[in-house]
Amino acid sequence: MPDRSWEGGLHQMVEVKEGLAPTAPRRTIARVTYQRFFRQYLRLSAMTGTGMEIAAEMRATYGLRTVAVPTHRPVQRRHLGITVLPDGAAKAARIASRVCELAAQGRPVLIGTRTVAASEALSQALSANGVAHRILNARQNAEEADLVSSAGAAGSITIATNMAGRGTDIKLGPGVAQAGGLHVIRTEYHESRRIDRQLYGRAGRQGDPGSCEDIVALDDPLLVRYAPGLVRQARQVPLAAPTARLLRHVMQSRAEAKAAVARRWQMSQERDLARMLAIAGREHG
Repeated sequence: MPDRSWEGGLHQMVEVKEGLAPTAPRRTIARVTYQRFFRQYLRLSAMTGTGMEIAAEMRATYGLRTVAVPTHRPVQRRHLGITVLPDGAAKAARIASRVCELAAQGRPVLIGTRTVAASEALSQALSANGVAHRILNARQNAEEADLVSSAGAAGSITIATNMAGRGTDIKLGPGVAQAGGLHVIRTEYHESRRIDRQLYGRAGRQGDPGSCEDIVALDDPLLVRYAPGLVRQARQVPLAAPTARLLRHVMQSRAEAKAAVARRWQMSQERDLARMLAIAGREHG
């Protein structure tokens, strides 16, 4: 990212750590939040596939209503359920078994992970099980177009981070629609329900058939962080689908609430700063 640097000496510390000559520190003299920036426009509108979850915040922040627009073609995507396993090793083994089953049917599989580290750890697990696959994350940006173009081919298996979750149109290869279309496996819940839905939206696009499912583990970091009590209880009883959905709901509700509080605080700080810097008084001249 040219011409961008961290503040407070952090950038220089990283440069020294990497054996580079430290650059001169930069000082920020002006800043603006996204919320204030977009409110500068005389006319403001937007389109997103996952806007209903934040309808209240959009109205409070920008004074905009959120309207749901029906899809151009009927959605054929099917959700095949939730599988919750005790730990990451069991999750990786289940995913390996599942993708082999689907690839044998001639269906492409997209496996969604939350981080680059998680994508590489899962890649190692699949390789150990002899499962051929490709990775789409921030370290393969030069090959991104090729990876996306082949992700819909029959029997292909792709592990991806969030970069494949938004705006990525995976075209189905010959015979794939007849086999059932693209299948998406979510391996971790995200802090926002919108990101989860964006990942699911890679399957069943424009009326194509497709399916999705969750294969997650109780030791996933966000579950442990935001719903530790429920995780402890879940380890003591057989985990049914309603309990799994409750785990996801509690974790994401808490994570989204925390993020919303941070955004409101940022807006409040911005308003206070604007009042302090405002020029008041009678005009002269």
